[in-house]
Amino acid sequence: MEKEFEPLQHYRLIEQAIQYIEANVQNQPELAQIASAVGLSEYHFQRLFTRWAGISPKRFMQFLTKENAKEILDRSENLLDATHQVGLSSLGRLHDLFVNTEAVTPGEYKSRGEGVSIRYGIHITPFGKCLIAATDRGICHLGFVDGNEGRAVDNLVEHWTHASMTEDYASTAPLVNRIFLHGEGDTPLKLHLRGTNFQVKVWEALLSIPSGALTTYEHIAAQIGNPRAVRAVGSAVGDNPIAYLIPCHRVIRKSGEFGNYLYGSARKKAILARELAVME
Repeated sequence: MEKEFEPLQHYRLIEQAIQYIEANVQNQPELAQIASAVGLSEYHFQRLFTRWAGISPKRFMQFLTKENAKEILDRSENLLDATHQVGLSSLGRLHDLFVNTEAVTPGEYKSRGEGVSIRYGIHITPFGKCLIAATDRGICHLGFVDGNEGRAVDNLVEHWTHASMTEDYASTAPLVNRIFLHGEGDTPLKLHLRGTNFQVKVWEALLSIPSGALTTYEHIAAQIGNPRAVRAVGSAVGDNPIAYLIPCHRVIRKSGEFGNYLYGSARKKAILARELAVME
């Protein structure tokens, strides 16, 4: 399965290019400048970037501007509002057909995983390495790994202190394959969420944001019926334990700024760029 993904070094080159474009977007750097910054020829860089991101470096540069982000945001907010008014849970099929969620009970939340068996593995994805973990009830963790793999596993253990942990690459590989390569399948992926009631409400609201759309912390707060809880919503978004599947990367500031991301702003923009390419 792993051979189907682009090499890890490709993502690192794209990440460097995104960081360079982001730092110099006001100057609108030429293709040659961006290619030189990552040590590639114009030809090879253009080919690699377009194949990886699905859009050209020039189009991606346009995407990084506040004006473009605000335009996408305005369009997304209008669509999301219309969807909720007619009682639908999602514009797309992600929430209904791709992912089902099941939260732990209050007692299970307090027990921090006592009696739960977790299988985990580290795999290569189009966005770098990831650590994925699953219980018998579904995926309980998905995070990107930069640097020390052991520390990433330690963070998982800290969240599920009393669970039984087993490294099981063979059982987690098919999950990564489906998430990053094949998308929807015959049966929904199941998520096993461990969080407070408020956090779970925020994470479920994130699932209603379709691919290629953006929203704000303010909109999420209003959606869960607590419009004053914008800061708390931001904290819950930052505590999202299942990156990518629960798309916290689709939340930006109402000013059009992309904001922070637990796994780096370059990775957030890389994920959004690929989603945007599919929508164009």
